[in-house]
Amino acid sequence: MSKDDLVRLRHMMDAAKEAVELAAGKSRHDIANERTLNLSLVRLIEVIGEAANRVSSTCRAKYPGIPWLQIIGMRNRLIHGYNDIDFDILYQTIS
Repeated sequence: MSKDDLVRLRHMMDAAKEAVELAAGKSRHDIANERTLNLSLVRLIEVIGEAANRVSSTCRAKYPGIPWLQIIGMRNRLIHGYNDIDFDILYQTIS
């Protein structure tokens, strides 16, 4: 595994851990209605997706159990559909 892949995987793990910590004890309602919280969570998921997109195809192939395309797709949906975020999906993803 390349150094770049290791860095990107670390970014994914760090952002995921932070998202889980921020959402701990929060309801779907909290995530939808606490502006600072939902902006933070959306940003962390964007970071995860962007890092996943930059992981080499060789590395991705070694970990077929990771839903790479779904992770990247969610990032794309959040970036391009910024005005239409489905908080049910956001909540399920982080939970």
